[in-house]
Amino acid sequence: MTEWFYSLELFPQIYWGIALIASLIFIIMIVLTFIGGDSDSLELETDAEIETDTGIGFQFITFKNLIGFFTIFGWSGIACIDGNLSKPLTIIISLIAGLLMMTIMAAMFYYMRKLNHSGTLNFKNAIGAVGEVYLTIGANRSSIGKAHVRIQGALRELEALTDSQTNLKSGTVIKVKDVTDNGILIVEQLNN
Repeated sequence: MTEWFYSLELFPQIYWGIALIASLIFIIMIVLTFIGGDSDSLELETDAEIETDTGIGFQFITFKNLIGFFTIFGWSGIACIDGNLSKPLTIIISLIAGLLMMTIMAAMFYYMRKLNHSGTLNFKNAIGAVGEVYLTIGANRSSIGKAHVRIQGALRELEALTDSQTNLKSGTVIKVKDVTDNGILIVEQLNN
C-alpha cells in the first residue's frame, strides 16, 4: 500500500492523504455518535437545571463540518484527478463540493436544534383560547370543573373556575380569561 502511495505524484498524494485521514476521523465520529460518545453535547449536566440560550443558531465552522468538508474535498478531488481534469479545475470543484457539504451539514444541525423544545406546558398560553366545558364548573368559583382547551397545539383537559353567576354545564363553549398561579383556568361563557 505504501509503495502505491509513494508512486503517486505530489498532487494526488495530497488529495489521497486528506481523503483518508478525514474519512478515518469521520468514521470514528460516526461510531462514537452511535455508541454515545458524542463530544458536542458538553451542556449535559447543566441542561437539566438551567435553561439558557445556546448562542449562535447557525454555526458554519464546527469540527464536524470541517471533517465533512475535508472528507468530501478529498474524495471529490480524487474523482476529478481520476477523470483527468486539470489541477486548477480539480481544486475548484473539490472546494465547491467541500463548501457545499459544510453548508448542508450546518443547515442540518441548525434545523435539528430548532426541533428541540422543552415541552413544558405554559398555562399563560391558554389566555384567550376557546374551549368547551367537560365537567360542570360551579358559579362564582364555588366548585372546580374541567374544560377542554387547545394549548400549544394540543387539546388539554384542565381544571377551571368561573366568575359567572350560573353554573357552566358540560358542552358550554367557553373562553379563557385568566389563569391562577397554580394553573387553574378562569373562564367565561362565550355566548350567553
